[in-house]
Amino acid sequence: MADGTRRVTILGCGQMGLVCAQMLSQSRWSGEIGVTLWGHAAEEVAELSQVRTSSRLPDLTLDPRVRVALTDEQALEGADLIVSAVPTQHTRGAWERLRDVVPADAAVVSVAKGIENGSLLRPTQVIAEALADDPDGKPRRVGCLSGPTIATELAKCLPATMIAASDDGGFASELQGLFTTRWMRIYTNADLLGVELAGATKNVIAIAAGVLDGMQAGSNAKSALLARGLAEITRLGTAMGADSETFFGIAGVGDLATTCFSPFGRNRSCGEALGKGETLDGYLKRTASVVEGVATTRSVMELAEKYRVEMPIATAVNRVLFEGLDPLDAIAALMSREMKDETVG
Repeated sequence: MADGTRRVTILGCGQMGLVCAQMLSQSRWSGEIGVTLWGHAAEEVAELSQVRTSSRLPDLTLDPRVRVALTDEQALEGADLIVSAVPTQHTRGAWERLRDVVPADAAVVSVAKGIENGSLLRPTQVIAEALADDPDGKPRRVGCLSGPTIATELAKCLPATMIAASDDGGFASELQGLFTTRWMRIYTNADLLGVELAGATKNVIAIAAGVLDGMQAGSNAKSALLARGLAEITRLGTAMGADSETFFGIAGVGDLATTCFSPFGRNRSCGEALGKGETLDGYLKRTASVVEGVATTRSVMELAEKYRVEMPIATAVNRVLFEGLDPLDAIAALMSREMKDETVG
């Protein structure tokens, strides 16, 4: 690569990793960006480097300028921006594996949507902890990209929006410029906590939405679920210190609506299978995709208890997933709750 080229490494060759490679190769700065894609499975990476397509996202073919790295060292050599597209529960393992070859001055942006089990940390926090940067050294710039991003639509370059969030406003603006394309519009937001939390918690509500679909409960029920789910998400977010306005924007209600209604949403599809009577184990065994909301549900329940926030929908999802509660009984329990005024947040 010529001197002056921005070197971006994408960790993860799943759907979002592939989509991020496409966005960067089609951005207005594409001629000045060198993109490298890394995956943890050597066999999958080798095949991707040859055929340039993946069964994970058949409608997308990698731009010829995107390099697929065959080794960890090759992936991160000279990188000044790293895009973490690894599922949340696997983020720590990936970054600990790569820690010794991560450039000290490389900035990081996460596109994962979840809360790590056990630690209850958001993806950017997990990455920071895994890297164990010198506290006396220069702070590493960290942010996230989030929003309503069904990958099958992005692969077709259909119009979409995302949020670039960071505690560093300059870094958020930098991400905005890098990832904007003719079909992707990026907004900035200083509320990194709120944006990451919204992306994680909406997956839990989307599982509930899928359950309603599986039971053919109708659009009235689903829209009510979305509205009350948003109220739960906002309550938890504000209790944790996030800006309530974040949950009424693109990364909040925008992402929630897409995930709850799109037939391609992984979490909604999982819930639909449960609503039709399939077991969770059975569904997870037959799907090739990671359903982030399943593990995140456990974390959300712990956060709700920690911050003393009432989350009846998330609680019902948790009981259906892990306690054997029949989805019909879960709906009945929600409908028979004490009558009260509507409150949001």
